[in-house]
Amino acid sequence: MSDMRTRATQDQQTSTDDRQPLQPPFPEQHQSRPGLESEMTPAPRFEAPGYVGSGKLNGKVAIITGGDSGIGRATAVLFAREGASVTIAYLPAEQQDAEVTADLVGQEGQRCYLCAGDLKEREFCDQVVSDTIKHYGRLDLLVNNAAYQQHRKDIAEIDDEQWDRTFRTNIYAYFYLARAAVPHMGPGSAIINVGSITGLEGSGQLLDYSATKGAIHAFTKSLAQNLVSKGIRVNAVAPGPVWTPLNVADKPAEKVAVFGQDTPMKRPAQPEEIAPAIVFFASNSDASYVTGEVLSLLGGETTAA
Repeated sequence: MSDMRTRATQDQQTSTDDRQPLQPPFPEQHQSRPGLESEMTPAPRFEAPGYVGSGKLNGKVAIITGGDSGIGRATAVLFAREGASVTIAYLPAEQQDAEVTADLVGQEGQRCYLCAGDLKEREFCDQVVSDTIKHYGRLDLLVNNAAYQQHRKDIAEIDDEQWDRTFRTNIYAYFYLARAAVPHMGPGSAIINVGSITGLEGSGQLLDYSATKGAIHAFTKSLAQNLVSKGIRVNAVAPGPVWTPLNVADKPAEKVAVFGQDTPMKRPAQPEEIAPAIVFFASNSDASYVTGEVLSLLGGETTAA
C-alpha cells in the first residue's frame, strides 16, 4: 500500500510548469471492471499542484460518488484543498483506491468518510446520505459522478441486464441521492452532476451510456428549476475523454493505447483538469448566479451543443 501511495503522489513534488501533458500512445492495458487507478500506466493525474486553495469551501461537507478514483478522486482532493470534508461512495472492489483517496484528503487537512456499497440500490443511496449526516452533522454538496459503461457494436448485443445496470448506476442513483440529500441541504448548497459529451452528441457504440448521460443533462436542468426557490444550485460538467479506470476497464488494450488521440489536443483530459470546474460550480463565491448549466470540457472540440 505504501508503494501505491508513493506512486499516487509522485507528481506533487513538481510544478505544473515542469510537467508535460501525458500524450498517447500509452502502454496497451486492460482491466476487469470496475478497474483500479493504482494499476493504470501512466498513473492518472489528480494532484493539480498548481491549484492553490483559497478556502472557498471552508466548513462544507460533500458527498462524492465514485470518489475512489478518476474525476471523483481529483474532486475530493480539490474540495479538501478548499476546506471541505468529504464522504466518498464506491464499490467494495475499489476499497484499495478509496483508502488512497482518504489519505490524500487527510494530507489536505480534511476528513474523509468511506462508504462502500452499490449505488444501483436505493437503500445504499439513502445510507450514503444518512451516514454523512450522522458523521458530519450536515450536508452542503453532492457530486454525482459514479458511472458504468460498456461498448457494444450492435443494439442486439445490449441485453436487459446491461441496460438496467447502466440506467440504475448512471441516472437512478443520481435521482436517489438527490432526493435523499435535498432535505438536508440549505440555501447556498449545490449539486453537481457528471454528464458526458456522449449525452450531447451521442455515441454509436454506447447507446445505453449515452442515453443516461443525456438524461443526466435534462435532469440537471429540471432539478435546477425545481430547487431554485430553495437556494440550491444544480449544474453539470460534460467531459470528453478522461484518463480514468472507467475507460481502461471498458476498451480493448490496443484502443486504450490511443485513447483521446482524436481530440484537437491529441490526448485525453487528466482528472485534475476536470475537477476545477466542479469546484467552480460548488463554490458560492464563484457560481452563486449559475444554475441549470451543462459545461462541456472537450479538449478543443467546439461542436457540442
